[in-house]
Amino acid sequence: MTLLQAPSSPTLTFHQYCTSQPKAGLYIAEKSFLQSPLSGSCFSSQRHVKALNFSFTCSSLSSFTPKAASNGACAPSVSGQTAESEVLKALSQIIDPDFGTDIVSCGFVKDLVVDDNLGEVSFRLELTTPACPIKDMFEQRANEVVAELPWVKKVNVTMSAQPAKPIYAGQLPAGLQTISNIIAVSSCKGGVGKSTVAVNLAYTLADMGARVGIFDADVYGPSLPTMVSPENRILEMNAEKRTIIPTEYMGVKLVSFGFAGQGRAIMRGPMVSGVINQLLTTTEWGELDYLVIDMPPGTGDIQLTLCQVVSLTAAVIVTTPQKLAFIDVAKGVRMFSKLKVPCVAVVENMCHFDADGKRYYPFGRGSGSQVVQQFGIPHLFDLPIKPALSASGDSGVPEVVADPQGEVSRTFQELGVCVVQQCAKIRQQVSTAVSYDRSSKAIKVKVPDSDEEFYLHPATVRRNDRSAQSVDEWTGEQKLQYSDIPDDIEPDEIRPLGNYAVEITWSDGFNQIAPYDQLQMMERLVEVPQLTPA
Repeated sequence: MTLLQAPSSPTLTFHQYCTSQPKAGLYIAEKSFLQSPLSGSCFSSQRHVKALNFSFTCSSLSSFTPKAASNGACAPSVSGQTAESEVLKALSQIIDPDFGTDIVSCGFVKDLVVDDNLGEVSFRLELTTPACPIKDMFEQRANEVVAELPWVKKVNVTMSAQPAKPIYAGQLPAGLQTISNIIAVSSCKGGVGKSTVAVNLAYTLADMGARVGIFDADVYGPSLPTMVSPENRILEMNAEKRTIIPTEYMGVKLVSFGFAGQGRAIMRGPMVSGVINQLLTTTEWGELDYLVIDMPPGTGDIQLTLCQVVSLTAAVIVTTPQKLAFIDVAKGVRMFSKLKVPCVAVVENMCHFDADGKRYYPFGRGSGSQVVQQFGIPHLFDLPIKPALSASGDSGVPEVVADPQGEVSRTFQELGVCVVQQCAKIRQQVSTAVSYDRSSKAIKVKVPDSDEEFYLHPATVRRNDRSAQSVDEWTGEQKLQYSDIPDDIEPDEIRPLGNYAVEITWSDGFNQIAPYDQLQMMERLVEVPQLTPA
């Protein structure tokens, strides 16, 4: 797409479009929920990155059909079924180091073909990203363990990738339905380096092989146009589709009000929320592994709008050593807690500098560790006071791009590893939090960040619906009666709804929103019928 040069062109700048159609709104796609796969992650070493973690899409063992080939030349030394079992048993020695699950159980093994007459074995290992650095280790180990079988003479391993599907795709606007993870970088305090962290984190994830976008949500003071230097600095708009085309810099997609041709906004809160909504939801982001949102300071309309429009996967909190920064950051952490958005890391910026062989802490110490201790956030990262970090932000080239081997880049590499690992864990926990076992006819619940696992009777869950169809909103009178729900009712589908609830479609056609908090308060099954082996 190019900027508008002739009336017949369907493309124009975002500013031109808003000027010609000031009331242009957004559109919301109809829901089409997706089954959420189990996720895992892996560790490896590549270039200057010591340990990279990527999520994998895990499927059931039945996702592949082993096939035995035979040329009829001679009698096999082992039966086809036994040979396949031996291969799978050998491959099950390869363990995902993060979740402790073998690659066979996770469903990485595809298209297994065994020719026991010739002693040949071929199969495919399917990962979720073509850039995952552990693929070489997986390929090497798979060759080794299968080749150790006494009857195997040749092993053929191929590698492929199937990107992880977004967990909440059906609940998102059309433009966001192909984004796997949405990460908020927040501080609630201005001037702490939040934009610096957001931009450098995004380019670190891109260097790790992920497809990444950055959304600058600060309309009053957008930072992205200063911190990056895209060739095209004006957002384009496809007038036919009424969508925004993001600009790009070094492979990362960028959207900011600063690229809309209007500079900084002078408008009231409700108008700002509408602009943010339109910029985020009508952009053609395409398929992304991570969308990093640079949140504006505060806990007001814009922050709540963002948290309600999109299902944030996780949040990274940025602070500085001062006590005043901690007070404001604590407000943001509490906001995310109420909205059920996990805070996975704290970045303490401008911590220290080294001079004359000593380390100095000019602003004191302890704000970041206080956030970690008080709110139970698992990871803390320190950034030093470095003129180069500030200069790179002003020059339009992120520090991790300008100096990929430096101290700051190493810290961001560790942060990137943490974010990818924690997102994989969150996806795994959310996708398996609530499920239905048709054999025992019970709903199994294991709420994220909880070790407790319990079972509920489906009819109990259905009878505890608190929607307007079941309870009068004005009087609180119970409209749904106990006898209205049969004891043998079953759920047809259970889907994650953000990080706080599930949506259950019942056999009678009713859709129920069941928050985790509510499920934990329901009467539980004391005895669950055990699955009888076939």
